[in-house]
Amino acid sequence: MAMSFRFQSAARTHIGCVRRRNEDAFVDRPKDRLWAVADGMGGHQGGALASGLIVQALSDMPSARSEHSLVDATREQLGRVNRTLVERAAQLDPGSVIGSTAVVLIADGSRFTCLWAGDSRCYVFRQGELRRLSHDHSVVQELIDSGELSPEDARTSRRANVITRAVGVYPELEVDQVEGEVEASDLYLLCSDGLTGMMEDEEIAALLQGYDLDAAADGLIGATLDRGARDNVTVVLIRADQSSDS
Repeated sequence: MAMSFRFQSAARTHIGCVRRRNEDAFVDRPKDRLWAVADGMGGHQGGALASGLIVQALSDMPSARSEHSLVDATREQLGRVNRTLVERAAQLDPGSVIGSTAVVLIADGSRFTCLWAGDSRCYVFRQGELRRLSHDHSVVQELIDSGELSPEDARTSRRANVITRAVGVYPELEVDQVEGEVEASDLYLLCSDGLTGMMEDEEIAALLQGYDLDAAADGLIGATLDRGARDNVTVVLIRADQSSDS
């Protein structure tokens, strides 16, 4: 018989130490097993508008009966927001962009699904190891994949903030998806690049080890701020605990 799980979560967002406004936003709906992070694209018009529309669209979705229906509904909502942002940008100024990354985690029973566009990330911390589930849609990631750039040099690359996919950038939105089995005590992390741009995966893992959700979320934000937080930073942590009736 498949295990069932109950999920607890904690979410934090901070403007950081440099930016004048916070263009990050998040969804934290543990009862509906739906979580998301959206990062409005810096340097473009309406980044806060874009991330806000994504979060509003996902927050307005009615509770779905299954993971499959919630995944379909999430894709539809992201596509709808994408069309809205493309239309608004065209009305504002032909050639302009109003965009945002999006990463969404959906859980149902013993399975999870992650959807994303852009470089906001989804990780799972399992049995003491941190593993990235998403794959950045960015120029730097493409250079790493092709062997033209080392992961060590990626952080300081002048193209570090150039993303290749996001909600609101192109008329048709392409969203990647990964899914898998939930395991007892899994800890999932959704975050904007304000976190990963300042901290290595090993450092993130160390802050997740042995902490409760609130302390871990505060620790991640605090560590980023201690380093000068050049960008907005958002984290959503989700822990899977085995249900007593499974």
